[in-house]
Order: sequence, then C-alpha cells, then structure tokens
Amino acid sequence: MSKTAVVLLSGGLDSATVAAIAQGQGYEVIALSFNYGQRHDKELEAAQAIAKGLGIKKHFTVSLDLAQWGGSSLTDRQQTLPQMGVEADIIPSTYVPGRNTVFIALGLSLAEAQEAEAVFLGINAVDYSGYPDCRPEYLATYQQLAALSSKVGVEGHPIQLIAPLIELSKVDIVKKAIELGVPIAQTWSCYQGGAEPCGKCDSCRIRNQALIAAGHPELASAVGQGL
Repeated sequence: MSKTAVVLLSGGLDSATVAAIAQGQGYEVIALSFNYGQRHDKELEAAQAIAKGLGIKKHFTVSLDLAQWGGSSLTDRQQTLPQMGVEADIIPSTYVPGRNTVFIALGLSLAEAQEAEAVFLGINAVDYSGYPDCRPEYLATYQQLAALSSKVGVEGHPIQLIAPLIELSKVDIVKKAIELGVPIAQTWSCYQGGAEPCGKCDSCRIRNQALIAAGHPELASAVGQGL
C-alpha cells in the first residue's frame, strides 16, 4: 500500500537529507517550500533543483512575507548576520519568530488536503543554536496539537510529525546525506543572499566544518574551508 509524506524542503542540506530519508522509507514525497522574505532566497532555487534531482513530482512553494515585521537578521537586511559562531544558551539573531510554527501548520494543512500520513521536518537540536522551535519537546507538543486540530486527528488517524535528524550531529547528517546520494553540491545553507556562499556566517561555518570532518572538504565552500 502506497503512503505519502509532505517534506518541508528549504533547499538546505538537512531538508534535502530528510526528503531522501522519507523516500527511503517508502513514502511518495510532496515537497513544500516557503518564500518568507528571507535574505537568502537563493535557497528556493536549490529546493527546486533538489526536488528535481530526487524525482519529486509535486512541489509547492508558498509565499508569506515575515520580513514585514522583522525580528530576525534573516529577514531584516538592516541587521548584521552573526559570524562569531554558536554561543551556548544564546538564541541568535537568525531566529525567526514563529517560523517553524507557521511552516508546520501549513505542512499539516497540505498533508491533510493531499491525504498524506506524515510531515517530515529537517529540524535539528544538536549542532544548531538552541532555537526554541527545533527542540524535541516542541515537536512532541506540536504533535498533540496536530491530533486535536484536524479532521483526521479527531477521527483517530493524526498526521505524524517526523524529524529524523533532530538528535543527530551535523557530521552524522552529512554522512547520512552521502549514504543516500543527496546532491549536496546543489543544496544552499548560507544566510547571505549572494551568488556564492559567504563561508563566514554561522550556517556556512557549521556546514563546512561538518563536511570537512566527514571527509568531504571538496564539498565545502572555498572561502570557508579554513574556518
């Protein structure tokens, strides 16, 4: 019996790996991407390339302008992106208020409309910056809401929220991506909106360090390999 899952596909390494994991578990994947006013909107081009590369036939892109009210260096171009690395117990300026809460809600909406059984998420609580909406307890609580707030949930068949990377290190994610044949070179992680990865922002640092540690320095951005 066929099964279907919605994957929140940002265009980054994590979400691309999650899409491949879902396919490996036998799901027909529907990709969902968001143009939310992010300065690094090049990730949307990456999402399209990844979907094509993985043979995903349905790919929706939703536009919602979270940049209207700011609150994050990812959506407010007047703010400076952090480049000093992740600090323990400090939520960085790249946190976007309510982003995952909104994205998951729309993922659940699409999943119910398309009769999908699951929504796969690329959230990770280990190597990232302590974002409150990337924690296991956040996901567990949202799962309860998903069961209470939907027709399928009330009928006893709630859509499952699945985050296979949530407890993995970035190095382990890279290894999983290599194992699954994820087109890493097509993914985009840089927070800057330039033509090439900056190699300096926290996202580039984490990505490049993990690629090098996993034995694939050739996939790291050239400007970031010395970090």
